Amino acid sequence: MEFQFKDRYNFDDLVEVVRCLRLPDGCPWDKEQTHKTIRQDFIEETYEVIEAIDNDDPESLKEELGDVLLQVVFHTQIEREKGVFDIDDVADEVCRKMIIRHPHVFGNVKADTTEKVLENWDKIKMQTKDQSTQSDAMDSIARSLPALMRAQKMQKKAAKVGFDFEKIEDACRKVPEELSELCDALGKGDENAVAEEAGDLLFAAVNVVRMAGVNSEKALYDACEKFLARFREVENAVTAQGKAWEDFSLSELDSFWDQAKESSGK
Repeated sequence: MEFQFKDRYNFDDLVEVVRCLRLPDGCPWDKEQTHKTIRQDFIEETYEVIEAIDNDDPESLKEELGDVLLQVVFHTQIEREKGVFDIDDVADEVCRKMIIRHPHVFGNVKADTTEKVLENWDKIKMQTKDQSTQSDAMDSIARSLPALMRAQKMQKKAAKVGFDFEKIEDACRKVPEELSELCDALGKGDENAVAEEAGDLLFAAVNVVRMAGVNSEKALYDACEKFLARFREVENAVTAQGKAWEDFSLSELDSFWDQAKESSGK
């Protein structure tokens, strides 16, 4: 195996590096990998990009984007070895998609607002993917997405054809209704019904969040971060007194929580 070392590498070099890794005399681990075995790696690398974005860390973003790019090239190399497609085919596919879906840039269609651009995008996407109904469009939403994201995207597609609450207040009333049904299922001890009603409750909550113009996945992420920060303060308060968790009553722990809440100003 021959490889040309450089002071600075480019995208073509990355493609060559991955090709070399999977050669018969390459890396034993890399040669064994399949789409399925590195599937989770792709997910994890993507989330690490998101974390770098959230942290406003350009150095980490550069590194993590490189890791995602590596995943793209690696998956492509697996198909290249089979003679199915290569990285140029991947680039060709996405370029054609962008050109077709931006007729206001690469054609003579007029779209001078974001709303009009998105409207055209949806129409073109349905046409190019042979989606004849809105149900087809919903069905194309990746099932591998986090459930909150999938629910919000599904609801947005339903809203585009008028299948939506007229007012956010109507959506709000649906939440306690679903909560009541969940409590009834809990009272009956029906595990299947509990799971179903819990899903309905979460779906109803996402509807309210969506209509409020909030990203439900981001909202829950922020809620988790807030909970963690307050819980850490409670734990610090417990530790400061030289005692264990079980030495405090729930009401005492709640008082620590209230102090943490007050100190955060939220």
